[in-house]
Parts: sequence; structure tokens; C-alpha cells
Amino acid sequence: MPSDYAKNTLTLILAGGQGERLMPLTKRRAKPAVPFGGMYRIIDFTLSNCIHSGLRGIYVLTQYQARSLEEHIRFGWNFLPRRLNQFISVRPPHHLRSGKWYQGTADAIYHNIDTLETERPDRVLILSGDHIYKMDYGRMLEEHVENGAALTIGAIPVRSEEATRFGVFEVDRSSRVLSFQEKPDDPRPMPDREGWSLASMGIYIFDTEVLIEVLKKDAAKAESSHDFGKDVIPAMIEKSPVFVHHFRDMDGSEEPYWRDIGTLDSYYDANIDLCRVEPLFNLYDPDWPTYTLIHYEPPAKTVFGDPPGKGKRAEVVDSLLCQSVIVSGGKVKRSILSNRVRIDEQASIDGAILFSGVNVGRGARVRRAIVDKCVEIPPGTEIGYDAEADARRFTVTPSGIVVVPFDYDFDAAPTKPRKKSAVS
Repeated sequence: MPSDYAKNTLTLILAGGQGERLMPLTKRRAKPAVPFGGMYRIIDFTLSNCIHSGLRGIYVLTQYQARSLEEHIRFGWNFLPRRLNQFISVRPPHHLRSGKWYQGTADAIYHNIDTLETERPDRVLILSGDHIYKMDYGRMLEEHVENGAALTIGAIPVRSEEATRFGVFEVDRSSRVLSFQEKPDDPRPMPDREGWSLASMGIYIFDTEVLIEVLKKDAAKAESSHDFGKDVIPAMIEKSPVFVHHFRDMDGSEEPYWRDIGTLDSYYDANIDLCRVEPLFNLYDPDWPTYTLIHYEPPAKTVFGDPPGKGKRAEVVDSLLCQSVIVSGGKVKRSILSNRVRIDEQASIDGAILFSGVNVGRGARVRRAIVDKCVEIPPGTEIGYDAEADARRFTVTPSGIVVVPFDYDFDAAPTKPRKKSAVS
């Protein structure tokens, strides 16, 4: 149930990340706009959490390659009534104080401090727009008020060998933060859980007056990197009551699901896991649906049901098929097909993620690959079967996942420039 505290909370979502480790998927779009699970964008999960938590004043702070993200929010998230002071609004950089891009997470909020000073909400919830999880922020808001905290930070246990990518906490029995290390080489383990560390989820609740004060102090420090993890949180711990909120997801799992899909391999794994009979992340929970931009297109279908041996039998196993997908006599196994994907006769798709508008020609084979939008795969083409040939044409991850970029032309010479479509 939404918390009463949500009514007086302003939400700011940081959605300007470049996502360099997801290249080439982020060459033409911000990381939060990268498709996930066939029909969603990554930011849909954070925005859906906000709606379910009763948060109705939301600013999305954009920056890098923002066009695709802004259009997605404009057309897919415009259902809140502005006349009731409910909104999801995009905020590109407006640079009241400098002509630079945002220099850090705290700097991004600082450049929107005029909004905080004008609206004066009781609290500010700061989120990242590039994580996959289900969370009721109302529980965290209640703890924040009950603890009399100046700052509350979402936290989750992660294996210590992976905690070098996160901020790591030391807390007392009341969950008050005693110390904080940002991306430590030797993460501090949890005292009651060997081999695990308590990591920051990048979710922050500030009392508004406190946030305004610390942002102004941080902005005045020339030596600061203007980042919450590196600068703001360590400076606050000794002077203000800072607490962690221990994350519990909506599925009630012992191991709560939260993914920072920052690499191509982790992105691939998180998507393909959705094809399992019992995936770690449940997209089919009727009590916590994930909202997105709906494409009003025909239903998916398979074509040809001839007996095996005639070369036209359509087979789909353990896969997700979105609207207007047509599998015409091909085979699809453990794969995700976004809208308007077509698989022709005798083609084979195995462990692949195909974005919107991909056409796979007759007899082509695609295995352990991510194919971006609007790619025409010619008949007989093989992707994911010859590592050396793939590496000459495409990005190949350490685990061997092949990534075909947006609108790739198999017939054009590598040096020949092509006019790109605006679709992203």
C-alpha cells in the first residue's frame, strides 16, 4: 500500500547515464532507454515502482542521447493528471550555474536545486533509472521518518568479490551507518554473513532542507567530484543521522532481486533468465505489473504446422514473443523476440535477444547474440557459430555473446557510411 509520506515526497530519477560498458547498445540511446524483456525499457521498472509506491511527483533527469528516452516517457508515461499536481516530467540539463554537463550524481541534483527551493517538499527520493527490481519505496519512507534520519540509503547484500563495484556500508544494530567505502578494493564483510558485504543500491531519501544544505556545501568545494557516494555520504555520516534501509523485494524472496546490468554479459544473462520456467524476476505478477509504452499491433503468431521433415514446421520453446512477431516455419529456443520481429523458414534462433524490427532470413542461424533494432539478417547468415568471423564484424563479449549494432547492413562495406534511421 502506498505510504502517506509519499504525498509530500518529490522524486528525482537520474537517467542521463551513458552506459559505456553496454556499447554498442548505448551508442544511440541512454542506458535507461535500452530495451529489456522484449517490450520494456530499463527505466520502466523504476517508474513502475514509483507508481505502485504512490509517488506522483517525478522528474526524470536526462542528459546523454536523451531523444529515445524522452519520447518513450512522453508517449508511454503521460497518464498522470497534471491538474491534480501529478506528473512524470523530463528534465534535460538547464545549467543555471554553468555551461557544463553534469559532473556527478550530486551535481545533477544541484543543477536542479531551484526546483527543490521552489516546491519545498518534505523529502526528496533520488533514484537511478538503470536498475531492474521491484520495490515499495513507501516502506523506506516510513523507516526514514521513524528513525528521524537526515538521509536513508537503500542497501542490499552482495558477494564481497562483486562489492568492489559498489559503495559498502558498516552499520550498527539499528541500521545506522558507521562508515562507508565507495568501491573499495577490499570490501568490508557483513559481521553476520561471511563472504557478503552490504552494498548501496543508489537509492537515497533526504530531508529536503538537509539536501539543499549539503548540495550547496559540496558545490563550493573545488576538490569534490560532486558524487553522492564519493563525497556527500562520507561527509554526512559523522554529522547527521544516516541510516540504511534493507531492501525486500515484492516477491518475498530470501534473496531479493536487484540487478545493475552494467555490462553486456550481465544484460544478456538477466534477459535470458526471463525465459526459464521459474525466472528469478517475475514479469507476470498481477499485483505489481510493469508499465510501459504499449504498441497497438497485432498478436504474435506462428505459421506452418507441417509434420517434421518438410522444412516448414514452426517451433517455439521457452521463449518470449511480443506483439506482431511472426515465426514462419523457423525454430526459436530460449530467446526473446521484440515486436515486429520475423523469423523465416528454416531459420534457427537459439539463446538470442532480437530487438524490434529484426528480420531473420530463410535458413539463417543466430545463437547467443543480441541483435539491435532494424537489422535485416540475410538468408543463410550465421551469427554465433564462428568466433573469428563474428569478431571481425561485431562486438563480442568475454563470454562469447555477439552484439549486432542498430541497423547493421550486412551488404555494405565496413568503411562505407550509411544514412541511419531515427528509430532508437
